[in-house]
Amino acid sequence: MKFLGKSLHIANSGKLIVRSDKTPSPGAVVFDSKKNKIGKVGYVFGPTKKPYVSVRLFKSANRDVIAKNCGEKLFVSKPKSKKSRKRRMRTRHKK
Repeated sequence: MKFLGKSLHIANSGKLIVRSDKTPSPGAVVFDSKKNKIGKVGYVFGPTKKPYVSVRLFKSANRDVIAKNCGEKLFVSKPKSKKSRKRRMRTRHKK
């Protein structure tokens, strides 16, 4: 797990806003300092040196506790890589 940044607040849309030092990949899972899953990285916006990250919270995450712990350190894991599917070549049969 890598350090993502510190949580700022929960927006009106219900997403957690985080100030980060590096740009995380979209879809990466976000954890708190106790290694509890909080949500997934949604959008990355703002300046390139210190971007803001919008985190879509899981339903199991307690929003009240997260809102009280503003400034908490958050961590991110690498997203699972999608398996690439190989295309089959069509073969022509000679008659």
